[in-house]
Amino acid sequence: MTEPADRRMLEALVCPVTHAILTYDAEKQELISKAAHLAFPIRDGIPVMLLSEAREIE
Repeated sequence: MTEPADRRMLEALVCPVTHAILTYDAEKQELISKAAHLAFPIRDGIPVMLLSEAREIE
């Protein structure tokens, strides 16, 4: 069961690669870095901000 992420916490996070603002995708439970073309997963309500866990996006 996935817990909802805290919106205020998510707004405080930035991309660990570019330090750019992240976009929250509630449907996929990911934080999107458009600047780095990466999506960071949110697991059990916790953002996983590791580059090794991110997936590349177009």
